[in-house]
Amino acid sequence: MPEGDTVWQAARRLHDALAGRVLTRSDLRVPRFATADLTGRAVLDATARGKHLLTRIEGGLTLHSHLRMDGSWKVYRNGQRWSGGPGHQIRAILGTTDRTAVGYRLPVLELLRTTDEHRAVGHLGPDLLGPDWDPDRALANVLQDPARELGEALLDQRNLAGIGNVYKSELCFLLGVTPWLPAGDLPPDRATKLPALAKKLLEANRDRPIRSTTGRRGQDLFVYGRAPRPCLRCSTCPLYTS
Repeated sequence: MPEGDTVWQAARRLHDALAGRVLTRSDLRVPRFATADLTGRAVLDATARGKHLLTRIEGGLTLHSHLRMDGSWKVYRNGQRWSGGPGHQIRAILGTTDRTAVGYRLPVLELLRTTDEHRAVGHLGPDLLGPDWDPDRALANVLQDPARELGEALLDQRNLAGIGNVYKSELCFLLGVTPWLPAGDLPPDRATKLPALAKKLLEANRDRPIRSTTGRRGQDLFVYGRAPRPCLRCSTCPLYTS
């Protein structure tokens, strides 16, 4: 499931493959931008902002994409067989003389003026993997509605950017609370740990091919997707489902 770490990895793949190179192929397979031609323009960079991906292109343009549940960007050497899914699922193709980036099942794909990026990501809270990370602001955002369920507050990208269902579940488990706890009932000692722990989880996984919060090979997650199997810590407690 694409969360902040997955999108960070996708941005790095795109940046490594395309940045500083001129596009020789451009195909945006969404009706609104189907006639847009980016060939002849250099890719400047690709960066993640929470769960959003921004690919900046010469001439003041940004290709904004969001992976949501099952979108992905794959990078291939030219001549290599594409394997990300059937052709009808392709939404974007960006090619250079030696690499081709292919976007599959992208539910959000739009071409913006770089100066208008705020329209796509300006609502986001501090990015757990970004240069704007502010732990105090993120915690204040999460706790601003005391009656709201903690899990719901963590998923709200306006509070902090990058957490999805997996990290919501794992973070609550590691804090010793359920996602249904009202945010205002989070004990102060655990609340102070929340921002640093959330950041630690995402940073630890941004360079890993397989996400892990446990440090145990073959048992990668404490709770997400494990219900109704027992807790990995005590082997007796039933787990809540995500």
